[in-house]
Amino acid sequence: MSETGFDHSLYDRFPTSGPRPEGELEKLEKAWRVPPGWGLLTEVNNNYVGFWYVAVAFLFFILAGILALVMRVQLAVPLQDIVPMETYNQVFTMHGTVMMFLFAVPMVEAIGVLLLPQMLGARDLPFPRLSAFAFWAYAIGGISFFFSLFVGLAPDGGWFMYPPLTSIAFSPGINADFWLLGIGFIEISAIAGAIEIIVGVLRTRAPGMTLDRMPMFAWAMLVFAFMIILAFPSVILCTLLLELERAFNWPFFDPTRGGDPLLWQHLFWFFGHPEVYIIFLPAAGLMSMMATTVVRKSLVGYRLNALALVATGFISFGVWAHHMFATGMPRVATGYFSAASMAVSLPAGIQVFCWIATLASGRIRWNTVSLFVIGSVLVFTMGGLTGVMVAMVPFDWQAHDTYFIVAHLHYVLIGGMVFPMFAAFYHWAGLTSRNALSERVGKWVFGLMFAGIHIAFLPMHLTGLMGMPRRVYTYLPDRGFDLLNLISTIGAFVMAAGVALFVFDLARRFRFTVDKDAGNVYDAGTIDWLPTGLYSVRSIPVIRSREPLWDNPEICRDVEEGRYFLPGTATGLRETIITSPANAEPEYLQIMPGPSPWPVASAVFTAGFFLSLTVQAYTFGFACAAIAVFATLRWLWETDRPVRKRTADIGAGIEVPIQIPGPKSHGWWALNSLMAVIGMIALMAGFAYLYLYGIHPDVWIAPPALPATGTIIALLLLALAAAWGGRRVLARHEEGTFAGQVPWLLAVVSATLSGAACWFDVETWTATGLAPTNSGQGATVFAMIALQGGVVFVGAIMALYLGLRSGRGLLRPPVNTTMDIVSRFLGFAALQGLGFTVLTRLAPGLA
Repeated sequence: MSETGFDHSLYDRFPTSGPRPEGELEKLEKAWRVPPGWGLLTEVNNNYVGFWYVAVAFLFFILAGILALVMRVQLAVPLQDIVPMETYNQVFTMHGTVMMFLFAVPMVEAIGVLLLPQMLGARDLPFPRLSAFAFWAYAIGGISFFFSLFVGLAPDGGWFMYPPLTSIAFSPGINADFWLLGIGFIEISAIAGAIEIIVGVLRTRAPGMTLDRMPMFAWAMLVFAFMIILAFPSVILCTLLLELERAFNWPFFDPTRGGDPLLWQHLFWFFGHPEVYIIFLPAAGLMSMMATTVVRKSLVGYRLNALALVATGFISFGVWAHHMFATGMPRVATGYFSAASMAVSLPAGIQVFCWIATLASGRIRWNTVSLFVIGSVLVFTMGGLTGVMVAMVPFDWQAHDTYFIVAHLHYVLIGGMVFPMFAAFYHWAGLTSRNALSERVGKWVFGLMFAGIHIAFLPMHLTGLMGMPRRVYTYLPDRGFDLLNLISTIGAFVMAAGVALFVFDLARRFRFTVDKDAGNVYDAGTIDWLPTGLYSVRSIPVIRSREPLWDNPEICRDVEEGRYFLPGTATGLRETIITSPANAEPEYLQIMPGPSPWPVASAVFTAGFFLSLTVQAYTFGFACAAIAVFATLRWLWETDRPVRKRTADIGAGIEVPIQIPGPKSHGWWALNSLMAVIGMIALMAGFAYLYLYGIHPDVWIAPPALPATGTIIALLLLALAAAWGGRRVLARHEEGTFAGQVPWLLAVVSATLSGAACWFDVETWTATGLAPTNSGQGATVFAMIALQGGVVFVGAIMALYLGLRSGRGLLRPPVNTTMDIVSRFLGFAALQGLGFTVLTRLAPGLA
């Protein structure tokens, strides 16, 4: 049944016949043309942004690999003095941090930005300027963070940064601050990309591409993005809390004042363990697609594979404390997390068996892609088996913090992500390069990397079981570690030789292009291999199967001739079709923003703000923040633009609306995703409050009196009513009339009432004698007030922005996307304030 009332018989009109209108293709190319010269840096097209994204992520992979070689040289023989202990700790910390935060997650997100529009049959992802901002923020922040290594300011507390070793008492310099502020900033970039991907996968699929026909990579990226939305707020919160402790002496992790260092581990690993699957799932989606291409057969167990992706994402959030078995948790907790750690391997195993069954269902074509695919299955399975071993609590007690864990981690990440990445490079190189990569060289690359992995990491299982601890910069001779460490170092250089050979082949063969590419070298069946240009596909096809290119050999010609949806530009601007979430039925035409310098400026000055905080240059930092806010608002100004006509013909006489508001709009979905991120930060802050209360109830004091609490609740309820009222006032005006100043003024009132509630909250808590430096209670209560204040401040900026648009006559009734988004955000701010008030003043039942 149609979810939108769309008549599916209209699909029978495609492909159309007859000549196309004169100049149609030229107008399309003009709308999507790239700015010349330095203007290229303002381009937001996924073909460019996605390629830059992949290139920078791969650069970080090489840089982190070089750091790994430095460590292996240091550990090749006992009592080496290649680098001193302090430098080694910085190198070790940077290697782990760069691999996990600057390479693994950004790389799979970058591949998604590059490939998803083509796989979905969209002209681009729905927020191309957000993608550009995410890339520039990541590139600028990441490079600045990495170069801290060369000025002696790199962090040295490990990529996990456990307090109290990273507290101000034991890490008095600003090295740890670079990590805390830098990683927090980089995660903002990852979240921005995740919001783009969620809306893109759910709302920009080609007509007919139901959820049951999506490429498996799109399924994987959808789960990946939802996991980022739910997991990354936790690491943003814990980095913020530790920075507050270091900068202002708020004792979140100080057990002498009601804090607890294990709170960091709970918050960090709530992010850290799902992150392993955040990295693995997109790679698994690529593996599923490449396995089908290798044998030219459909994926065995498509629906089971999709369910396994969802199940992996769900179960992974119940596994975080298996990193904490050695901390002395209660037996009930260790039993639960042990069982969950074993359970999460089941859906991963289902995917592996689906790949094996697919490869067995046809005749394998032996090429570089198939070698990396099969090698990935072998290496990942070995890593998964050792993962089941460390899920058993008694074994984990013995192997914890030894080189056995290092071996397990690298087998899982290399087999589960790095090998699929290299396979994808060879498989999809023909989409962005004039030349395919060399098959002959590729097989040598695979051979060196496959051998290097086992030579380097297989002996580490033995050194770990023999008792060699992790994170040591040297060791004593005659402990049985000498030969094994030397073998591991040789293996690391063998693997590095494979990567170097790949880089050589890239330099020799790869030539970036957005047209006249090498094409479908491996004969894949998905629509990412349709003829493309800057605008992705010339016309957006109707999808009737999972492998359209295999089932309909004429589809490439028909798409290129403009025989399907949106063969040109209906408005003279960049456009794509927004479709329904489940059945991909056309709903409306989205006008997409073009090149702009403002996302770049916003990223640059946002990075300047965070870097200034690191070196305590507060005046310059807040100046950067003001410029970043202005740049962001300026880039958003062109959205929700008035259009001359309300509908457009998207092909074969099918008319759809242009730019609709409400629950069907792509902006509505993006705002929901953003509110989910903020809500998760608030939820984890609430967890921190309750956790510290459970650990140190003796330092808790009674909350302010009930009348004060009632006043705050009343203010927030009024703020909620004002936010809702602004939408209603605008909606009641008739079409074509101006709604006056009331809607945006009600938004200002809502923000003001929420701000007054924050101020009164601070005043009444202070009157009880509670201060953020006194105890864990004071720190968490005032941290939640600060979080609420930040959300209200953003809401106030949005309300004033609404007033500016109203003054320019852009706030038009009866419905308006900007008004809808601002009022809903302000309503969310009021609801979050109510949640914090109830938690801190009425729970856990203090008197």
